[in-house]
Amino acid sequence: MLSEEFVSAICGPPLSSNTAIAKDVGIYCHALSPTYSVKSTFKKSSTPVNCLAVSETHAFAAQHEKAYIHVYSRLRGNQEAFVAFPERIRCLTLAGDVLVMGTTEGRLMLWETCTGRLVSTPPRHVQAVSCVVATPYHVITGSDDSDIHVWSLPQLLELDPAATEHEPEHSLSNHRAAITALSASPSVSIDTNFCVSASKDKSCIIWNYQTGDALRTLLFPSFPLCLSLDPSSRAICVACEDGTLYFPELFGEKPLLGPQSEEASTVVQVSSAFGATQPDVGPATCLSLSYDGTVLLTGHPKGRVLKWDMADNKTPVELANLNAVVTNLVFTSPFPAEKTTKTVTIVKPSQAERAYTFTAQLESHQGPQTRFDLLLNSIGFPQEELENAIAALGQPATAESVGEQELRKQNEELWEIINEQKALQKHTLQRYVEAKTSRS
Repeated sequence: MLSEEFVSAICGPPLSSNTAIAKDVGIYCHALSPTYSVKSTFKKSSTPVNCLAVSETHAFAAQHEKAYIHVYSRLRGNQEAFVAFPERIRCLTLAGDVLVMGTTEGRLMLWETCTGRLVSTPPRHVQAVSCVVATPYHVITGSDDSDIHVWSLPQLLELDPAATEHEPEHSLSNHRAAITALSASPSVSIDTNFCVSASKDKSCIIWNYQTGDALRTLLFPSFPLCLSLDPSSRAICVACEDGTLYFPELFGEKPLLGPQSEEASTVVQVSSAFGATQPDVGPATCLSLSYDGTVLLTGHPKGRVLKWDMADNKTPVELANLNAVVTNLVFTSPFPAEKTTKTVTIVKPSQAERAYTFTAQLESHQGPQTRFDLLLNSIGFPQEELENAIAALGQPATAESVGEQELRKQNEELWEIINEQKALQKHTLQRYVEAKTSRS
């Protein structure tokens, strides 16, 4: 059975003097299945919304109203580094081994954690960058100025600083208020990729971010606080300020996307709620869906983490009470990505001119792949091996080698010895029978 884990972060002082809850803990690592438990904790962190990023080896947490990030080692279970930046960090995310950060000055910064290289863009947003998401080839930023910028990740990481001016590829400006959340599909095709943005203008817009086209606008009774795409990108989970949760399907009976949907200019009013939280719990400040989309976790201002069953739509179950505002929930994948290197220790960022040195631990043999490696790591029989076997069957028999001739000769001599022993045994047995008969 797969082990599902997630990481939560809190912000602000304790809500009560409950001595049963650990003090000074800011980040919790939980096991959701097979049974729920808190596996480990990290102290001295106050992490705002959209300010937690988790990799297989580290957790990065920007601090509330501060210009620094706490880096925690998940392998060693302690705080590894304290990293200061020239501006306050408002949001962050991971793009592989690159930490992408949005600042309060409207700037985008990228830190290569294996090299220490730090790339900074001009302040292309007028106000603070409120949320950021990364895809394999793009970075998408939303701001309090209501604009969304789409950046090319390879251009941002260009080694020659004079080769690019760090301009966004597209600017999406259909919203009329601050952007509160962003989520992007994992597809990289220009025809099927899209992202979803939420704003304080009570709307969510589905975009084709590579072309800059608005595909659909969804209106809600109150403004969305956070959202997440289903892992298969078939639906959007949205939590609103009034405590309601919505789960509009993109390809249902009335599809919002695709050739059978209405024109992109048609605005869809979303009114049917998936669920709602009690007033004493408060609206969801953050949410996260499991890897198969069957479990939804929501964090709330009263410190509670609720578990929702997306299949049965039953009353949510309280998993934990963290005694502070829950600001971030991040599921870790039960299927770790296959990488040839591991970042055991991060390299602190520096903008100084120096040698480009990559620091990481090799995860696998870096030599050429042998035939045995290919057969061992393949599912079934590789196509190349099957073709070679079929070709060998169609070839005429070749002359025997010297070794095969020697084996054949030894085999024949052995059979001669066996046959002689059989004949001798038969002759001896026959004489014994004749002697016994003559006596009687």
